[in-house]
Amino acid sequence: MNSLSPLLRAWRRRMLPPDLDDLGWAPLWSLLYLGFLFMTWDEPTREWLRVTLVSIAIFLPLYFRCYWLTGWRQLAHLAAIAGLAFALVPFNKCAHTYLIYAAIFLPFSGLPLRTSLLIIVGGLALYTGELALLGVSWKTTAIIVGVTLIVSVAVCAANTAHREKRLRQVELKLSHDEIRRLAALAERERIGRDLHDLLGHTLSLITLKSELAARLFDRDPLAARREIVDVERVARDALGQVRRAVAGIRAAGLAAELASAHLMLESGGVALDYEMPKETGLPPDIETIFALTIREAVTNIQRHARARRARVTLAVVAHEARLIVEDDGCGGAIAPGNGLTGMRERLRALDGDLVVVSERGHGTRIEARVALAIVDLSAAARLCGNDEAFKV
Repeated sequence: MNSLSPLLRAWRRRMLPPDLDDLGWAPLWSLLYLGFLFMTWDEPTREWLRVTLVSIAIFLPLYFRCYWLTGWRQLAHLAAIAGLAFALVPFNKCAHTYLIYAAIFLPFSGLPLRTSLLIIVGGLALYTGELALLGVSWKTTAIIVGVTLIVSVAVCAANTAHREKRLRQVELKLSHDEIRRLAALAERERIGRDLHDLLGHTLSLITLKSELAARLFDRDPLAARREIVDVERVARDALGQVRRAVAGIRAAGLAAELASAHLMLESGGVALDYEMPKETGLPPDIETIFALTIREAVTNIQRHARARRARVTLAVVAHEARLIVEDDGCGGAIAPGNGLTGMRERLRALDGDLVVVSERGHGTRIEARVALAIVDLSAAARLCGNDEAFKV
């Protein structure tokens, strides 16, 4: 079986487009409903089995091709699948199975639900007329048409909802990518302005003093020496400013990370509660650690928690900054993987710690704690309101 799994996956990749990976093996499991073609309750004719097998051989290429098509091309293939039902019904009274398969794909052709339902009703009306011409009893006709109508409407409505959900996810992903692109563009512009303001004046001053020292070198060596000492001092100050600027550039911002987290969770149907102040007042290294903690925690919520709501809270209490990420998901025992281990190691490098509490059925709570220096605490307290917690 292990040797067959790679072959099955390779075959699936060839038969179905990669953008339908979220469907898993559902397109293949759906083929099991072809078994209804062999559940005829009337006495079958001599040729019913051969004709039914021929119809399946025609159906399968049309079925898999529909997953690759959209618009009128897909509608043409659906008409061919529905046509199999009309062609097979003289030999097999369960031919309406093909009408249900056609109804499955109607929403993915781009038609609104109302139009799809009208097509289903119209097709069943024609099918009812053919059953009447074939002399099928009204009782049998009512059963066939009733079952087909109920199942077709159900699968059509379900797939319409699935299509709309996929469209919303695509729109959210595009919005997410656009926000990241605009954030990166704004960051590049900010870096350019900062470097221009930081280095423009300093390099101009170094150039002027260097030229002055060169002119004074022969006439007044002491004055030239003083100018060179000034150049060294200005260069050292500029180096310190550049290092501080680079540290700020490298720091991942909480606001940007929370915006990204909101889009990620929203695409999965999870509501995220947060409120972000304009300035956190935290040192860049702590802000970076907290931003990475949010990223890892939100990724785990999106992948494993099956939650409906999540909350992020930042607090400054008694010389300590605390970041809490909690959800109302399934909870349970958590095996520390690379993500949690990496977060804990980063926090310990700053004399911090990571606490994870997860109870089955009561969600998960991740709390990151980092001690603050007195100078850092005063800045953060002014923003948080005298050591009061604030929700992010």
